[in-house]
Amino acid sequence: MVITIERRNEILILSIAVDGPAGAGKSTIAKMISDKFNIMYLNTGAMYRAVTLFAIRDNINTGDVNGLCSLINSLEMHFDKEKLIVNGEDVSELIVHPNISNMVSEYSAVKEVRGLLVKMQQDMAQRYNVIMDGRDIGTVVLKNAFIKFYITASAEERARRRFNELKGKGINVDYDTILTDIIKRDYFDSHRDISPLKKACDAIEIDTSSLDIQEVVQRISDYIYEKMKKSNFTVD
Repeated sequence: MVITIERRNEILILSIAVDGPAGAGKSTIAKMISDKFNIMYLNTGAMYRAVTLFAIRDNINTGDVNGLCSLINSLEMHFDKEKLIVNGEDVSELIVHPNISNMVSEYSAVKEVRGLLVKMQQDMAQRYNVIMDGRDIGTVVLKNAFIKFYITASAEERARRRFNELKGKGINVDYDTILTDIIKRDYFDSHRDISPLKKACDAIEIDTSSLDIQEVVQRISDYIYEKMKKSNFTVD
């Protein structure tokens, strides 16, 4: 079922923020909510991964700030449903490879990189109804989002999910290595100086460790419906 969103006598831009650590299921959940409510899905993590991919290709390290800024300004990014297209290339499969996962936190911690991508994300959110997922959406990118969620799960469960995902794509991986990388990334993301991972004070926290995707989507949908009704929306 597709939802029609209207509000009397107003042109409304609807924004939904979804934050949480790596592997918590944010992207899958956000895609499903996007389809259900007929709004644009912006995977900010994919955007940082794309920058990491192209920086590695061009041998631009995290210390070369000017090089990174020039690179980002040369990238035309847009989402085609679940696909991220960069300069005409579908990079969706390339950016989930472990070598990108292991480096993305370092590139995303560069202040200038975050500044440019956050501006890009905010510009999109001002033009379209969006659901956006990442690590600093509710705290930085969309501080005034209509509703915010913080999606989490145990490190072990997140590692299991990532292991199964990569194995399903034919990528040879080791569970213990993935678990170690997730724990390391959690620490790095939550302790970085620029826009660290943390739950916004007004975000609704949902632990997905013992829930399946459909249960999580239904729970989030219920929260959205409830707030829409309180905010005088018409939802068909």
